[in-house]
Amino acid sequence: MSIITIQLGQCGNQIGREVFDTICTDFRSTHGLCSKKENESFQAACKERFFSEEKSRVLAARAVLVDMEPKVIGQTLSTASRSGTWNYDHRSHFCQKQGSGNNWANGYCVHGPKHKETIMNLVQKEAEKCDRLSGFLTVMSMAGGTGSGLGTFVTESLKDTYPTSFLLNHVIWPYRTGEVIVQNYNSVLTLSHLYQSSDALLVHENDAIHKICAQLMNIKQISFQDVNRVIAHQLGSVFQPAYSSESAAHYSRSPLGIDWQVRPPVPGLPASEKQSLNRTARFNTSIANLVTLRGKDVQSTDLGGFQEPALYTSWLNAQDALTIWKTPRAFNKYEKSASLVSNSQFLLKPVDSVVGKAWKMFASKAYVHQYTKFGIEEEDFMDCFTTLEQVIASYTNL
Repeated sequence: MSIITIQLGQCGNQIGREVFDTICTDFRSTHGLCSKKENESFQAACKERFFSEEKSRVLAARAVLVDMEPKVIGQTLSTASRSGTWNYDHRSHFCQKQGSGNNWANGYCVHGPKHKETIMNLVQKEAEKCDRLSGFLTVMSMAGGTGSGLGTFVTESLKDTYPTSFLLNHVIWPYRTGEVIVQNYNSVLTLSHLYQSSDALLVHENDAIHKICAQLMNIKQISFQDVNRVIAHQLGSVFQPAYSSESAAHYSRSPLGIDWQVRPPVPGLPASEKQSLNRTARFNTSIANLVTLRGKDVQSTDLGGFQEPALYTSWLNAQDALTIWKTPRAFNKYEKSASLVSNSQFLLKPVDSVVGKAWKMFASKAYVHQYTKFGIEEEDFMDCFTTLEQVIASYTNL
């Protein structure tokens, strides 16, 4: 099953290129931890998922690149082609020399409708190359104009055009100290709209990745490239094919076999008796976890801790909420690795903080005119605040 990646804005294009570079490096590496047959099966699944093959035998990423600045697209294309192992189809990109600044409304209300036909035609051409299309992965920032505003519009267009395809949005959470003055407005507008149209949101916090670079990797002068590479390795370790523990004969077909919807308990169904370990130990209550193990000793690894009922909300069985993927093939340079994707209360505090800061600005009408002049009215802001407050309440009550 193939995944088409939509890289949006400077952030999305830079991270997207790092992801494909990481995946291609892993694809071409040889590992002694699995058989030749297993490695060939893995490579075939990886190739179908992420790449098509050009006449030159160079792998071409299944991707569409979108930005309002030609410089970003040009750098992304040239850096990929210099790798010598993979590149982008140079016909699968869109750029216009007209920046949207940091204004979400400009990207969503102006550039989105104006360029919808061109962008969706590029997506269709990529989709026609796929024998079996699984879905779409969008990579974007929540804080900027193109990535957040135009990215949200493109996401809604994808859902309308391909309603049965899986749609996963990967979003970069801005630094808490602030990158742009209106980043909290942009984040509220992006999150509330994506909540309505996306099948799943996968979030990376810049602050958390920055801490990894500083404390675990001991990088003194941390650059955006350092941050992007860490993100790419984490995404690659999740998206690369792996066996489901329930069906070890086949590599996973869905990009993320995990339940992302927050649903209330079925009426009349008694909540299971559980100890409140998640409260006393300050765990984040989960409704779904995906654990991916790669490399050495994957079959003997004890995952009993992830099956602890106290980790999950009272109206779910731990067995139903936990998915485990395993493969003896190691990821990249790591002898063994483990990845966790969790649908839990982890983002409650960041979401609440963003909503609170945005509301304070909105209450004083700060910078609201920059959005209303492009078509986002005060009522639209109120609807977005209401949506996110409902999300916060749902996760708080898990």
